[in-house]
Amino acid sequence: MTSAVTTDTSARPGYGQLLRTPGALGFLLPGFAARLPFGMLTISILLLVQHTTGSYANAGIVAAVTGVSMALCAPVMGNLTDRRGQSAVLLPVVLVHAAAVSGLAALALAGAPVLALAAAAIPAGASVPQVGPMVRARWAAKLEGSPLLPTAAAFESVTDEFTFVVGPVLATALCTGLHPSAGLITEATLTLIGGLLFAARRGTQPKPHVQVAGAAKRASALSFPGLRVLIVAFLGIGAVFGGMQVSLAAFSNEIGNPGANGLLYGIFAAGNMVAGIAMGAIAWKIGPRRRLLLGYIGLTATASLLWAADSTVLLAALGLLVGLCIAPALITGYTMVESLIPANARTEAFTWLTGAVAFGQAIAVVVAGRLTDAHGSSYGFLVPLAATAVALVTLLALRGKLAPKAPSRIVNASGNTSGGAAEKASGSAAGSVGTQARPRDLSTV
Repeated sequence: MTSAVTTDTSARPGYGQLLRTPGALGFLLPGFAARLPFGMLTISILLLVQHTTGSYANAGIVAAVTGVSMALCAPVMGNLTDRRGQSAVLLPVVLVHAAAVSGLAALALAGAPVLALAAAAIPAGASVPQVGPMVRARWAAKLEGSPLLPTAAAFESVTDEFTFVVGPVLATALCTGLHPSAGLITEATLTLIGGLLFAARRGTQPKPHVQVAGAAKRASALSFPGLRVLIVAFLGIGAVFGGMQVSLAAFSNEIGNPGANGLLYGIFAAGNMVAGIAMGAIAWKIGPRRRLLLGYIGLTATASLLWAADSTVLLAALGLLVGLCIAPALITGYTMVESLIPANARTEAFTWLTGAVAFGQAIAVVVAGRLTDAHGSSYGFLVPLAATAVALVTLLALRGKLAPKAPSRIVNASGNTSGGAAEKASGSAAGSVGTQARPRDLSTV
């Protein structure tokens, strides 16, 4: 029997309070193990294919196919997860992903042509397990209506960014110091082990939202205008990641120090992680929509300076500033899902945003790769500038779509009607939803 645990709403929400949530560590630790490979995948493909073909453009194409495939399949995986449950989807996915990535590495080492590598990249990307959205969905189900919800969103962003600190550095060290394929093999191994351990924690996963015969069909998360605006913002963020990965690697080669790539990208991601920690520790008095806009303005401004960097120190400093500006936009965007999307479509919504980052990263890798091959690393840095500028204009023009809508009625899993997410929105800076003040216990796992 489980017992309810009351969240102390009088105390200021913090990471310590969040991590004391009963049962949380049971899914956080294996979830982290399964997410770390996500930060290794693109850079491992780039370094391996560049090593075997001698071209950043070819490497960018293969990495881009992986990213596009993931972006297109992630929402499908999220939809299935909402309907079938996390374990039912995750178990076969991690097995397929480990096999697909191993096959891609073998083809690259065998000297296969770029078209063959691109074909092999399709299943490798399509099978990327969406563990991050699954963890966020577990937090959303557990903390609905709690002031800890934005803290959880910030914590998840910090976790994501920690994977982007450790993942690229680890992948670069493995590929340059051990073997060009070591990054991909390690990625596949960690995905398999971490994914299976996470899937085994069935007691904390949200219950599937079963479609009842005769009930209205569940609306897709993409049908909500606010999510579509957030997708544009996340495409821009993905372009920053992709443009930075290619351009930093090219810059490191230009200065004759390939190992500096991991350090420079680590500094960039560390800035993101530090800002994410601060986001979760601050009691915000301004609304999430304004936070998103302010964060994106800062991101666009700092990304516009990257192309002019002509030294390692300057590039590291600018990379740190860019990283510091990503977290406010990223965390706020994920938090706003709670007030814009009904509970029965949130995993799908999270995967749309994760997929948008991957798609933006994929396109940026291709464009930056071609620009870098033709003109040098400084031209690759123009990609984050252009992408964030376009996304910022879109955000400013469509910011009204990000406001919680008027109360609506939705059909839940039992066929009964209940208030929609907008009806439950708290109106706080966190943008959390729900009226349940006593989260369910997670101790039975």
